[in-house]
Amino acid sequence: MTSTAKPASKTSPAPPESAPPEPAPPGPELPVAVREALDADIAALRAGSRAWSLLTLGQRATLLRRVRAATVGVIEEWADVAATSKGLDPTHPLRGEEWLSGPYAVLVTLDAYADTLDRLTRGQSPLASVRFGDAPGDRTVVHTSPLDAVDGLLLSGFTTEVWLRPGVSAADARDRAGLAQRTPGEAGGIGLVLGAGNITSIPVLDVLYELLAGARTVLLKVNPTQDALVPVFERALAPLLTMGVLRIVRGGGDVGAYLTRHQAIDHVHITGSEATFETIVWGAGDEATRRRQENRPQLQAPITAELGGVSPIIVVPGRWSRADLRYQAEHVVTMRLHNSGHNCIAGQIVILSADWPQRDDFLHELRAAYDRAPGRPVWYPHSDDRLAAARDAYPDAAWCGDGTRALVRTSAGDAAALETTEYFAPVLGVVELRGTGQEFLDAAVAYANDELTGTLGANVLIDPKTHSVLGMGFERALADLRYGTIAVNAWTAFGFLTPTATWGAFPGGTLEHAPSGIGVVHNALLLDDVERTVVRGPFRPFPRALASILRTGREFTVLPKPPWFVTSRTAAVVCEGFTRFRADRDWPRLAVTLVKAFGA
Repeated sequence: MTSTAKPASKTSPAPPESAPPEPAPPGPELPVAVREALDADIAALRAGSRAWSLLTLGQRATLLRRVRAATVGVIEEWADVAATSKGLDPTHPLRGEEWLSGPYAVLVTLDAYADTLDRLTRGQSPLASVRFGDAPGDRTVVHTSPLDAVDGLLLSGFTTEVWLRPGVSAADARDRAGLAQRTPGEAGGIGLVLGAGNITSIPVLDVLYELLAGARTVLLKVNPTQDALVPVFERALAPLLTMGVLRIVRGGGDVGAYLTRHQAIDHVHITGSEATFETIVWGAGDEATRRRQENRPQLQAPITAELGGVSPIIVVPGRWSRADLRYQAEHVVTMRLHNSGHNCIAGQIVILSADWPQRDDFLHELRAAYDRAPGRPVWYPHSDDRLAAARDAYPDAAWCGDGTRALVRTSAGDAAALETTEYFAPVLGVVELRGTGQEFLDAAVAYANDELTGTLGANVLIDPKTHSVLGMGFERALADLRYGTIAVNAWTAFGFLTPTATWGAFPGGTLEHAPSGIGVVHNALLLDDVERTVVRGPFRPFPRALASILRTGREFTVLPKPPWFVTSRTAAVVCEGFTRFRADRDWPRLAVTLVKAFGA
């Protein structure tokens, strides 16, 4: 997911008038047996498309619940195989990441999609009981979580809301929600999903979105880094495989290239790098240059994509306690070091105020947290090259922990590599801007919009008192921030983990310029006209949050340090416990897990 091309502006240019389509060029040479097997899978999916179109909405909900039951049967193996493949031994404190980002994410998504289908079956909008609000710029807000008491308990204090494009009303949103499931008898053809290699739930979540939002049967090509998970995926998704609406294949770039050029593929979705996206769309070398000049993409099917980017962490200056400084430093370190930094949504540039009296105190806590986070392998392919590139670009960087974590403090004028390269590895930059209050926030928003590559996600940390002082000025700044997910006192990965939120780049990506991709996924309410998701969380954990509640009325939460923090001492057992509860709704066992959470 590395991007090195720095756009002049986040506003994408209008695409030129498209040339008429031409036959796809012949695909790369593959062994005959491999081509025949892939063609047979595609033929089976064409037949499966007809079968899918004949299912009622109720039957589809039942099918998803069968997938859920099958997934419950493999959750332990799923988490174990994923952790082992990333070099985390059975006693490692960060193995809990693989529970939350793997089977947990899939279980909650299956539940949310089934609930949406249930409402449509009853003739209701998926938004029938959802609250609406307003945001600056004539935007309608859909409050998408929590939607039930369980989410309110497990994720206390955290909310998500989806902002619709300006001018779209609540009535419009209710009428249009459901996407392809509003016309279930129509078949959408065959979708190709090129699976991500870093987070194990992504291939499955992308399959579900193709199936439900697009009414397409799905050919999933698994990234080679996740080959060990294929047997787990096959058992979890067995009901879809048996019905003929899904096929799973392995292979490298040659298989992916053959499939993207296949005449029978009706849609492509990729989670990966901008470079891979451009090769799929335009080809490589001189041929790609000519095609761009002539606006003749080699890809004939429509494509959606999630391509990562450089994610900012805007720290709004305020008066923080020592505990606040330590907690939020650990928060920032989590945004960078989760999954060893191999996340498209990893925080990469911390934007600080040079005029904040507590700047040096925060930087001290940041360095200390970066050092003390548990050691782990830097496992994703080519990470050594990325770390070497960071070392070359910033020879004065501090190398923390076991020497694999770069902390780069630089000025905005010298931050070009940090601004334009998604390192996809443990590289964290710190840039300072002048100002405090609204002046600083507006400057940070402009810097993120205009200088950083990509529009996938941005994080903002602000204490409750400063938030109250800024008032609507803060909300207007959020509206100005051109990112597909914005997290306030949370990490944007929370939006990824919430099935009723949307996940994807800010609107405007095109075939010619899509540094973070095109379109959205997840979106279990099947919303149309989406602009962004906004996540909001508590600035302080329980019990320190009680003081904020009493002073400002904000920040209600009963959660201690969240289990996804890389510094949580109980992360492994709590993440596993949350996942098992989602699987079996065993309340007594959940109570034990919640008690353990307070040991973080």
